[in-house]
Amino acid sequence: MLKPEFGLVIWMLICFGVVFLILAKFGFPIITKMVDERKNYIKDSLDAAAKANEQLATIKQQSDEILSSAKTEQVKILKEAADTRERIINEAREQAKTAGAKEMEEIRKLIQAEKDQAIRDIRRQVAELSVDVAEKVLRNALKDPEKQMSMIDRLVDEAMVSKS
Repeated sequence: MLKPEFGLVIWMLICFGVVFLILAKFGFPIITKMVDERKNYIKDSLDAAAKANEQLATIKQQSDEILSSAKTEQVKILKEAADTRERIINEAREQAKTAGAKEMEEIRKLIQAEKDQAIRDIRRQVAELSVDVAEKVLRNALKDPEKQMSMIDRLVDEAMVSKS
């Protein structure tokens, strides 16, 4: 079918050689440089991604440790809170018992004071009644002047004997 002529083939080879030399001198170094840059960029990107993965793993491990520490601290704080609550309740109970005992003692003292006062009142009333009764008995017994003199003598003698 198509057969190129010999002269056309020579000119094609010469054009090919010139284009090849121009490309070899100017094009291929730029292309290889761009390919190397791209290769280095990809390598750097992969290294950065690997480093990021390592950092992410480290951060995850640290966060797990912090979470574990926080849980431990939470348990500790809750235990301390429960202990504090129990201590406060026990202190309140002790204070209530002490206050109750103190009030009971004050009430006992008050009752004893009222009892003593009542006994004094009763003794005073008994003494008054005794004096009233003795006065009435003596009035009846001492209506006679002779009896009065004999009583006075007896009382004076008793007073003298008791003073000696």
